Amino acid sequence: MNKRTTGEKVFAVFNTLFLILLCIIFILPVWHVAMGSISDPLKVSSSSGLILAPLGKATMGGYKLIFQNSAIIRAYGNTLIYVVSSTLIGLILNILAAYIMASRGLLFNKQFSMFVLFTMIFNGGLIPTLVTINKLGLYNTRWAVIIPGALSAFNIIIMRTSFMEIPSEMIEAARIDGASDFTILTRVILPVSKAIIAVIVLFYGVQHWNEWFNASIYLKKNELYPLQLVLRSIVLQSTENAIVADADGADVMIFRPLIKYATIMVSIIPMMIIYPFVQKYFVSGVMIGAVKG
Repeated sequence: MNKRTTGEKVFAVFNTLFLILLCIIFILPVWHVAMGSISDPLKVSSSSGLILAPLGKATMGGYKLIFQNSAIIRAYGNTLIYVVSSTLIGLILNILAAYIMASRGLLFNKQFSMFVLFTMIFNGGLIPTLVTINKLGLYNTRWAVIIPGALSAFNIIIMRTSFMEIPSEMIEAARIDGASDFTILTRVILPVSKAIIAVIVLFYGVQHWNEWFNASIYLKKNELYPLQLVLRSIVLQSTENAIVADADGADVMIFRPLIKYATIMVSIIPMMIIYPFVQKYFVSGVMIGAVKG
């Protein structure tokens, strides 16, 4: 192995310090919220600045309060429905669109790709989209949240590029053996595209898990609200009274910070648990889909 030069050693040191600093910047807010969620509510209400350790005696009272409230449980269930449905529908549509666009010799392939790219830059806007949702009879239904975000032009381009990296000889051999397009897609392309599929699932999952804006526009029934929309209401201090109404007469103002911290942790923990299992596919999947446009 070649001996590293002084410049390379200095770069390695600064690169390491920079990455450590980034880790601290990213982890510190989550740690602050996590410690605040298990702290004594009286001390949290009277404290300011970062919380690096539980204040007072550690307690799970904040988590008990939010899980005693039916609105939080219902919103959690709604979010799971939206995430699973939108991700599944989006993945299927994404695979089909990417397979068509990656087909060699497809008539008007370039023009079709340009049309998809056009939708990444321009869209109809909020008002026309709202009118369309209303005319289709989707307003104030779960489909108003699931369908509009079910397909992403960006994800189609990434998956199409990944499919185009698959050797054409494999597809031609399958066609010679009499395989149909469906067979080629399911038995040839998808088995060797697990990395990019994992990336697309992660993209869709995170997108829909954090989605609240479309729900605030298209939904009026509280029973259909996703978790992030309820969390937003809590952070804006508009629904804490309802959440702690059964807190045995406890002062609502005292429990507000604790409920915020606990609700935020409840909303991010699932993504923190899932991410390590798809992280090993993430880098390779993104690189495969970014080799050529």
